[in-house]
Order: sequence, then structure tokens, then C-alpha cells
Amino acid sequence: MMILKLKYNWLYTIGLILFLIVGIGCSGSDKDEVEIKEEEEEEVIPPDNTPNDSYPLSDQSNLGNWVINNEVSDEFSTASLNEDKWLIQGRGGVYQSNFRGRPPSQFSIDNVRLEDGKLKIQTRWEPDYDFNPKTHPNTGEKFENITTAAVITKKLFQYGYMEIKCKSAKAQVTSSFWTTGSKSELDMFEMFGGHKTNDSWRKRLKFNMISWDPQNYYYLPDGNGPAYSDNIQVAHNTADDFHVYGFDWTSEYIKIYVDGELHPDGTILKSALDEQRWVTDVPYRIWFDSETFPWLGVPEEADLPVDYEIEYLRVWQK
Repeated sequence: MMILKLKYNWLYTIGLILFLIVGIGCSGSDKDEVEIKEEEEEEVIPPDNTPNDSYPLSDQSNLGNWVINNEVSDEFSTASLNEDKWLIQGRGGVYQSNFRGRPPSQFSIDNVRLEDGKLKIQTRWEPDYDFNPKTHPNTGEKFENITTAAVITKKLFQYGYMEIKCKSAKAQVTSSFWTTGSKSELDMFEMFGGHKTNDSWRKRLKFNMISWDPQNYYYLPDGNGPAYSDNIQVAHNTADDFHVYGFDWTSEYIKIYVDGELHPDGTILKSALDEQRWVTDVPYRIWFDSETFPWLGVPEEADLPVDYEIEYLRVWQK
């Protein structure tokens, strides 16, 4: 009987030791599992790649020593357009350069608004609009059915880095960013993001340097102009999404940037052109507008309304 009792005690002791060993092992395993889970749940914070709005997207280190020109720059973040800074073409009967639009479309002051932190220039189908004049005074072409709009800076400036973030209108109208000055014009781009058949036009920035000087061989009305023109082709449809377009304008060159990168065809050198082609050494006003270009197609009622949207305009100078 004593031998049997000792045998049971020995088995109990061995069982207790095994239980403790297994229990400790399991406890350690659970702890390791908790630590692993805690490591897995740690938030991974990605690097901050947000652009510094104080400088051009192509020069985030400000190697160019750029200083913002607030007289012409605008974030379009207010409730309405700052008309101390901008002329809405036609407001109060004032038409800069006496330009009322390209037939058949005509500028309307009602087609400009600020919404969602953006300047929006709308093209509408408005056959009942009171077109004034009814026909173009020089060509006799009829203004009809379509209204658009234009806004122009009241201040002029000369040379600098112009940057715009925008999305073109998705219809057969232009979405343009351009300038006018004394006897010349610089078109940073004319976009046609809603061309119905030509994919190249949907992915194009039409760049022009235009002379309005009758003494210049490339005077546009004589048929020899523009003084310089180029098709800057991009990878995207300009009406599909917002992109950043930059233009470094100097007395010796103009460089064109797309989303912060210099475009392969975006360097225009004064030294590579004959003297009468370089017509951009004058102060300019900036324009945003939409126009109809009949030779590229005219929108129909079903295509409208559409908006040309500008998120911001920033101009830096040295």
C-alpha cells in the first residue's frame, strides 16, 4: 500500500512539473504574439511630399531666389473674384484690347465665378443672350448661341515665373492662359481638351509669340505670323484632371514646365530666333479665357455648359 502511494505521489509530481513547463511556455508564446501584433499595428507615416507653395514646383529649393508678386498672383480662395486685381471682360462696358470674343462666341460677365476654391470660366449655350454687337465689326462673322468669358489682370509685369494649376474645358472651346502688352502677345497655352476627333489637340499646349506691330515682318494680320509657334504635347488629356504648368519668362529664353519638369520641347531661346521673332520684351497683362475656334469645331447645345477651371495663379520674380 505504501509503495502504491509513493508511486502515485511521484506521478503527481511529474505531472505538476510538466504542467508548469507547458504553462510557462504558452505564456511566453502569447506574450511574443502580442508584441508581434503591436509591431504590426504601428502606423507607418509616409514622407511628406507636399509641395512648398512658396516656390515654383520646378524649384522647390528656391535656387532662383524667387519672390512672389502678389499684385497678379491669386489663390482664388475667396467668395468672389477680387475685381481690384482683375477685370472681368465687359464689366462696366470695359473691354481690354476691344476684344469681345471670337465668333460665334461672345464674352459675358455672367460666366465667371469662384467655386470650390477655383476660378471657373464657363461656356454656355445661350441663343437668347443679348449679343452686342451682333456681328464682328471687322469680319462680319455673326455672334450667336454661345457665351464664354475672360478675366484680365489690371497690373502689368515684365519677366518672371508664371505657374498655373488648371483643368481645361471638355468641349470644343479653348482654355487659354495668355498675355497682351505693347504691340505683342505671348500665349503660354491654348488648350482644346474637348476636341471630338483629334487626340493630339486634347493633349496639346499651343504656344505662340505674336506681333501686333505693323512694322514687324511677322505682323499677324499680314499673314506672316505668328512670330513663333510650337505644339507642346503632353502625356495627358488636359480636360481629364488638374495639372501644373510653369513658364519661366526672361529676356533671353522662355522655359515651359509640366508638373514641375522641364518639357523636352519647352526651351525657346532668343539666340535661336531672328530678331523680329522675339517680341516678348514688354510688360504684360495676364488673361484667362475661353473662345470658339471654328476651324477646330464649334460646340453644340448638348456639349454645354462646361467649365475651364483654374486652382491658382502664382507669379514670382527676381
